Amino acid sequence: MKRTSAAPPIWPMLRHPSCPTLLLVLLLGLVSLSNRALCSPGEGMSIWQRPKPSPIAKDQSFLQDTFPQGFLWGSGTSAFQTEGAWNQDGKGVSIWDRFTHSSARDPFPKETADVASDSYRRWEEDVEALGYLGVRSYSFSLSWPRLFPDGYATGEPNAAAVAHYSRLIDRLLEKTIEPIVTLYHWDLPQVFQDQYGGWKNNTLVERFEEYAAFCFHVFGNRVKYWLTMHNPYLVAVQGYGRGVHAPGEKGGLSSALIVAHNLIRAHAKAWQNYNTRFRPTQQGKVSIVLGSHWVEPHVGQPIAANVALCQQSMEAVLGWFAKPIFGDGDYPASLKTKHATLLPTFTPEERLWVQKTADFFALSFGPHNIHLAQSMAHNGQKITPDLRRLLAWIKLEYGNLRVLVAEGGWFSNASVGREDTVAIYHMKRFINQVLQAIKFDGVQVFGYSAWSLVDGFEWNYGYGVRRGLFYIDFSQPNRTRVPKTTAHYYKQIIADNGFLRDETSADVKGHFPCKFHWGIADSMLQVRFHPFSPQFSDPHVYSWNLTGDGSLRPIPGVKLDTRPAQCTDYLAIRSHLHLLASTGASHYSFALNWSLILPEGRRSNVNTEALRYYRCVLKELKKLNLEAMVIMYYPSHRAPNLGLPEPLHASGGWMNDGTVEAFQEYATLCYQELGTWVQYWITFNEPNRIIDVYSNVTERHRAAHNLLLAHAKAWRLHEREYSGEGRALVSLALHADWATPAYPSLESHTVAAERFLLFELGRFLDPLLGTREAKQKGQYPDEMRAYLEDRARGFGLPESTLPRFTNAERRELSGALSFIALNHFTTRLVSPNPHTRDTLRKKAPPEHDCVTLSDPTWPSSSQGQNVVPWGLRRMLKWVNQRYGGTLPIIVTASGIDDQASVEDNLRQYYLRSYLQEALKAYNLDGVNLQGFYAWSLQDRHEPKFGLFTSTQQKSKAKASVALYREIIARSGSSDNSTTHPCKFNEQQQKCLRCEWMFKNKPMLVFGGCLLITSAMLAALAIFIVINKRNERYDRGRKMMRGSQRRRNKPSGYGVARTDNVTCSRNSANNHKIHLCVLH
Repeated sequence: MKRTSAAPPIWPMLRHPSCPTLLLVLLLGLVSLSNRALCSPGEGMSIWQRPKPSPIAKDQSFLQDTFPQGFLWGSGTSAFQTEGAWNQDGKGVSIWDRFTHSSARDPFPKETADVASDSYRRWEEDVEALGYLGVRSYSFSLSWPRLFPDGYATGEPNAAAVAHYSRLIDRLLEKTIEPIVTLYHWDLPQVFQDQYGGWKNNTLVERFEEYAAFCFHVFGNRVKYWLTMHNPYLVAVQGYGRGVHAPGEKGGLSSALIVAHNLIRAHAKAWQNYNTRFRPTQQGKVSIVLGSHWVEPHVGQPIAANVALCQQSMEAVLGWFAKPIFGDGDYPASLKTKHATLLPTFTPEERLWVQKTADFFALSFGPHNIHLAQSMAHNGQKITPDLRRLLAWIKLEYGNLRVLVAEGGWFSNASVGREDTVAIYHMKRFINQVLQAIKFDGVQVFGYSAWSLVDGFEWNYGYGVRRGLFYIDFSQPNRTRVPKTTAHYYKQIIADNGFLRDETSADVKGHFPCKFHWGIADSMLQVRFHPFSPQFSDPHVYSWNLTGDGSLRPIPGVKLDTRPAQCTDYLAIRSHLHLLASTGASHYSFALNWSLILPEGRRSNVNTEALRYYRCVLKELKKLNLEAMVIMYYPSHRAPNLGLPEPLHASGGWMNDGTVEAFQEYATLCYQELGTWVQYWITFNEPNRIIDVYSNVTERHRAAHNLLLAHAKAWRLHEREYSGEGRALVSLALHADWATPAYPSLESHTVAAERFLLFELGRFLDPLLGTREAKQKGQYPDEMRAYLEDRARGFGLPESTLPRFTNAERRELSGALSFIALNHFTTRLVSPNPHTRDTLRKKAPPEHDCVTLSDPTWPSSSQGQNVVPWGLRRMLKWVNQRYGGTLPIIVTASGIDDQASVEDNLRQYYLRSYLQEALKAYNLDGVNLQGFYAWSLQDRHEPKFGLFTSTQQKSKAKASVALYREIIARSGSSDNSTTHPCKFNEQQQKCLRCEWMFKNKPMLVFGGCLLITSAMLAALAIFIVINKRNERYDRGRKMMRGSQRRRNKPSGYGVARTDNVTCSRNSANNHKIHLCVLH
């Protein structure tokens, strides 16, 4: 049909005079902008007040268990999306037929469902597909206009349609597949839209009741599960409110409210009819499929306001239909308050026959509702695909009902074809969340329908997205059903009736070697040029308060000799390293600032103060008996020029051969000035991430080439000029996340994961070490070069620009590595990157041609880092096997962000589990693992990767510090009763006491003050006692002298006779004493 090219906006201004646009946005946005807590009384609200299950708790992230016996595994389709034959065998026109053949659908794809999946003719192939999966149920819809072309079910039905659906139902029952039949999945007869205005007219309530009664009568003796209609929310909002779905009306909020009201009443009438006329003989169950999203509160807002908004969001979608049907026959209070003048009302009589009109709760949880919620969400609320929480909310809000997940699944782009990897992990997450809801929350879920069985017409998205378990090439007339990877995966879940437990090895109780590096890793160490006190640099002597204003004034002409600041004067170093010592660690890794030491990139301008500061750090480490691992170049996006000296960055950075020479000069300076105190050098931190900053493949190849040559020259320099007894070891540290096939059953995924590792690690390690199989060193991996050349030939691209090393360079590279240093944090799922010649020309894919993704069932941090402990063991094993196992391997950085300020449970779990996997690699796999460095020592600002809080937060030890110390004390063993097999040296024993002192610092300060105060009070008391004793002694002596004088007094005269005494003044001790005698 010819269409105009005019493209009206997706969401035009509403025309209804009593319905402003804002109200419709509020309704469709799923969250209220009101500040008032307008929520209906329901127990569902309590779910947001409960703490969410911790993802690191056992089975909370992913539950390995089975579903109840008899669980109804299924799949589903809808008539309009898959049947095709839109005008064959007497079928009438539906509103979706008219909508897809008209210009009203602009600007969406101009595609129709005239043939679609051709299921009307190929229904037997659909049944075969169901048999392949092993499902126990099939959910499909009847086409109302196919059964009744004129819409009226009181007349004669279309015999061909009746026969078609009867054959389908009979064949399903033969295959022991339970039919779950939907009466209405959006394809209203067009005649009703023309005559009555569709669902806006309450006449359709009666018409639907008649249609339902016919279906119950004809098919009911073979159907035990009926669904009256599918997701009426989208019918009302998208079809009559926004015009995105058929019939394409943009009537705004008032139309949507009226349509929803009639849909609820139509459902209730159909249920009442079945309950009265058909249930006694057929014993079936009837419900309605309701769609929903899920929402979580915005972090940081008051709890009460958050919860109220979340409750309103759920009531605005699911509660709109569920409360009348599963509750008291009326709308939620929040909707009635917000839309009082627009919201239709149920009469008292209607409320009685609307309420409790469903025999189970049927739920649709998929992209339509969730995408709509995400596009309209407000107030910072987070829309999340958490099916478990939604099921728990339904139980709390509407009671402990039996629940059928009638639609579960996700969209995929049509280009993915048969390898639908992302959809596998959505399926895994959704089904496991259902299992958790059953096992942990007591929700009575009795079935799950994976949507959909075959690719079909996806409503307003046309054929641009796919949802089928079976792939269909719509350009081919035979419409062959080909199982996708999701079909294989779902088949296995059904066969296992859930998720069987992996046979993972139990914890080992061995130990790491005695000289194991128990380390802490940091980035560039901040240099503080000035010591704590100015007394070491200021020669003046000052007078204070000479003029009474409290100021200090230098005394003219008086100067004292000064001394240079000593390392002990930098109190920041001491406090920082005492934090380090309190962890029990034996090694500390930190980076130098190349651009600070050599601002010009050359030794013509050396910052001696910076070098002096680094020397002080290293000397203080030695005093604490701690070893240093020093990184020469640590690129950072926070630092100007990625940490390179500005002249080097301006001249092309690692694209320029001159940077290689400059780095050798810089390395020479480092060895000379700091080498005395350094046993472990890292030339480059993560060169495989450094090259990512370059814009094209050629530049990345050249940068990697020069980085390898610069490292080799620095290594050879140390070997020639600085080796000897106690020589330091030199390496480079690679970012080394593990790569596992996204779908291991596919060889293409296994090959892609191996290729990913070769481009990430082999590119740098092969030229230096060779491999176990190919001892030849000094060249890139053969597999890497062959892949790049094959891809270039296959797609007609320019020849690969991967450079080759000269013979001299190969000799210099060969063996230029003292140990293998790996920074490991997480694991990535890897699949091949699907592309064509056209897509390659439009946008260059990664060199390795891989797509990385994560498993949503893995625990993750707030920044999205997945916690996958077993990935560390597999990474170590892969490196050990490829490179011979002779060189020691050190994990030079490993950690996770944790928002907790003190009780960092996620980090504790990370350290415990990752170190256990490292121990397995050492004890069970024979990996020569010699160290593990936890990342990092201290937060910079907000809580992230640090074991200690930031200095602004008083540098408090988090709970992970005690755990790490405990693991170190047991040398890595998980057995609490195990003691360290290696003898502690004196300094390590001191560090154990240091940690206790840091942990109890406030109590120690308080105790010290109390002790000093007690001592002072005791001294004062003693002084008072002695003073009083002396006073009593003096009084006693005076009394004795007085008594003696009385005894010497003459008896006859009244005047005493005394000797003549001269008056004198004694000025001793500044006291004037006058002694006078009267005559």
